[in-house]
Amino acid sequence: MSLNKLCIFFLLSMPLLAQTPVECVRVISKSVDRQVRLPGELLPYLNVSIHAKVAGFVDRVEVDRGSAVKKGQVLVTLVAPEMETQIAEAQSKKQAVELQRAEAQAKLSSAKSTYDRLKAASATPGVVAGNDLIIAENNVEAAQALANAYEGSIKAAQASVQSLKALEGYLTLNAPFDGIITERSVHPGTLVGPSSGMGTQPLLRLEQVNRLRLVVAVPESQVGGIIKSARVRFTVPSFPGETFYGVVSRIAHALDAKTRTMAVELEVSNPGLRLASGMYPEVLWPVRQNRPALLVPPTSIVTTTERTFAVRINEDVVEWVSVARGAPVGDLVEIYGPLHEGDLVARRGSDELREGTHVKVNLPAQ
Repeated sequence: MSLNKLCIFFLLSMPLLAQTPVECVRVISKSVDRQVRLPGELLPYLNVSIHAKVAGFVDRVEVDRGSAVKKGQVLVTLVAPEMETQIAEAQSKKQAVELQRAEAQAKLSSAKSTYDRLKAASATPGVVAGNDLIIAENNVEAAQALANAYEGSIKAAQASVQSLKALEGYLTLNAPFDGIITERSVHPGTLVGPSSGMGTQPLLRLEQVNRLRLVVAVPESQVGGIIKSARVRFTVPSFPGETFYGVVSRIAHALDAKTRTMAVELEVSNPGLRLASGMYPEVLWPVRQNRPALLVPPTSIVTTTERTFAVRINEDVVEWVSVARGAPVGDLVEIYGPLHEGDLVARRGSDELREGTHVKVNLPAQ
């Protein structure tokens, strides 16, 4: 075939290539509320370890693991005989100081009386020597200083007694709030307290579990959709097929530097105590976006070793538009990239539709 005939054949073939039909769909834009499954952890709303502040022996343990207690209820009673001795000694010292103060007050009264008589007599010239009056005045000042000193000693003795009685109050351990005893590590006769050798081991652990904290680590990409007071669903392996709810109550407002997540606390009502602290629920976390999502069929996205793109048809000309694949929404998928609502893209994208190729748009009725 000559060169002229080849050129004529190519020119005659161009209209046929330009009429290559491509089934297209329009890019859809709509608001999408999705859910992602995030792991969470249930924690007690209040949690405290019960320790002995003073050294003593356990006399009675009024509760055990699983006991429901009320605020102020007696949990453990300790005995410390040496503390009773210390209180008795402090009270004895206080009484002794009070007796000494009484004697000092009597001496002060006597000195004042003597001084008053001498001062009255000194009004008559020659009756009282001036030196005797000065000595009497000095005696009053000395007696007053001694009485004041005993007043200070009495206050110190009273403070010592009150301090020891306050410590004696720590021999009775009470519940700081309503809750459930979840741990017990002592029995009657056990030596407890700061110097007992038990280290930091608590006597009991008290948890409030009629309401719980559900802590969820929300990924950075989902932080913008956090809504306080939102009602969120979750499930736990202990109750398959059953759904529970929590309310977003506390937001950390800071990302963890290692995991790039933000801790969010949901408050969970647990009146029947079916849920327990330490459970790991699966949270159906709602994902809300500030802008509508762009949606196309999954087949419209082409992934090669070099890029991910969608084939857009602009005035019958093929364009490759780089995109990123998002989450599925029904039978469509969300995409991110320089596409707009209403753009025409090939329903079945392929790298065989080369950029710049002229095609015929086939847009089925929708």
